[in-house]
Amino acid sequence: MRLAKRGPRFYVLLCVAVLAVAALVTVVVIRSFAMVTVDPGQARKRAKAGPAAGRVDCSQRKCIALTFDGSPGEPTERVMDLLAQHRAPATFFLEGRNIHAYPDVVRRIAREGHEIGDHTWNHPRLTEVPDAEVREELVRTADAIAEVTGQRPTLMRPPEGRTDDRVSRISRELGMAQVLWTVTAQDYATEDTALITKRVLDGAARDGIVLLHPLHKGTVPALPAILDALAGRGYTFVTVGQLLAPGTPEPGTIYK
Repeated sequence: MRLAKRGPRFYVLLCVAVLAVAALVTVVVIRSFAMVTVDPGQARKRAKAGPAAGRVDCSQRKCIALTFDGSPGEPTERVMDLLAQHRAPATFFLEGRNIHAYPDVVRRIAREGHEIGDHTWNHPRLTEVPDAEVREELVRTADAIAEVTGQRPTLMRPPEGRTDDRVSRISRELGMAQVLWTVTAQDYATEDTALITKRVLDGAARDGIVLLHPLHKGTVPALPAILDALAGRGYTFVTVGQLLAPGTPEPGTIYK
């Protein structure tokens, strides 16, 4: 009965308050699904505990993460031979379609202490395909990696680095963090080994994430000089997971 005695001004104010609350809720929801980008240093600072005993502490050492995108059927074993010579762990973002064709290579990656991430099944631009296809591309590859290695990936790299709020939301739902890069040799556009080497070394910096593609002809021949030069500059080679530690990759978040 009391509400019936309220004047028009009361109801106007009530409507304004309701709309304001609705707008605030909408903003919160949108932000919860928006792209969030974090660098390795920030990831480490967010951690509640210090680095585990025996692990590289990248807050104290000059770390860099080499990452390789492609199929295990490419010259991946030669890459691993070179990494082994330099005792350099790396992260391999694998396309799923050839994982079952090269299970021994995939198992070797895991066995030798490298990290394996998800690079989709068929390498589509995730920003240009429907939600269902984004999920299928990532889940199918993650399933294949888990079947071969016994461990499901928690990192993914969107092909061509193309991501958006929608891809971030789906990645979060699937429990995968997104990993981009700070340095690219653009080895997909040149076979010039010296140029690939120069681009990596010019862009290298502490907490860097380097993108390389074993498929392209100039990349593997450039790797010995890259490894030698970075080691000579005092860099410690780590996987992406080690670079973030003791921080834990958060699903949906972009790291670069």
